[in-house]
Amino acid sequence: MNKLLTLFFLIISSCETGNLNIITDLPKTLNEVSGTETTQNTNLIWMLNDSGNKARIYGINKKGNIKKELKINAKNHDWEDLSSDNVGNIYIGDFGNNLNKRTNLTILKVNVADLDKDSKIDIERISFKYPNQNKFPPKKKKMFFDCESFFYFNNNLYLFTKSRVRGNFGKTDLYKIPATQGHHVAEYINSFTSCEDHGCWITSADISEDGKHVVLLSPNAAIVFSNFTSDDFFTGQVKRYDFSLYSQKEGVCFADNNTLLITDEKAHGTGGNLYSLKLN
Repeated sequence: MNKLLTLFFLIISSCETGNLNIITDLPKTLNEVSGTETTQNTNLIWMLNDSGNKARIYGINKKGNIKKELKINAKNHDWEDLSSDNVGNIYIGDFGNNLNKRTNLTILKVNVADLDKDSKIDIERISFKYPNQNKFPPKKKKMFFDCESFFYFNNNLYLFTKSRVRGNFGKTDLYKIPATQGHHVAEYINSFTSCEDHGCWITSADISEDGKHVVLLSPNAAIVFSNFTSDDFFTGQVKRYDFSLYSQKEGVCFADNNTLLITDEKAHGTGGNLYSLKLN
């Protein structure tokens, strides 16, 4: 969610790819970009890479140039998404769980006051477990505990799981935990299923600044919820924005209440871009 990023996202369109407008290509440093977020206090777009990469977050400008590279004093077990709160603190979702056997699921909080530091940045640790997982890993038909998506809203962090169950890849479970340091048991809220194949995996999420729209990202679509009840976002109206370009899309955030920013990994000769998508 970004309050300072301005209308250039509405008017840029140096190249169009279906309904996605390419803003810029991303530097090689971000070939495995997995999370994208904007914050209150800067025009930079924050990004991170997933597991196997350095424990760093990057602030880029609209031309795709890295303007900040922050070293985080934590391990990148499997970083998957970024979020921020109303004052500009950044949250790193270290909850990628491909094999459904992790017992160290964590969200790392980076204080806004540290975003200008040149030295390694200490973090607050928000750890959690799922209330309905008893085996690590569970049986194959119950592997619903991977996660690549979350956002901050009203002092809570909302998690959207990624299914590893064949024939049910589009299922996502919604949980919430307090956005406070400590160990928490996530609270289950509801479930949603988009479709069945790998293109339906939920890979990122965000909520608009006005709190009226929630977006879930998959490789083949952006799914937008509105008119929901309280924080049960799946009770709302649903609108799909199908992509003509299939790629490894893993990052989404709102640039404003009606515009999304989307990133994809560089893979198989495609992707490695920052896109915008205007919502109707």
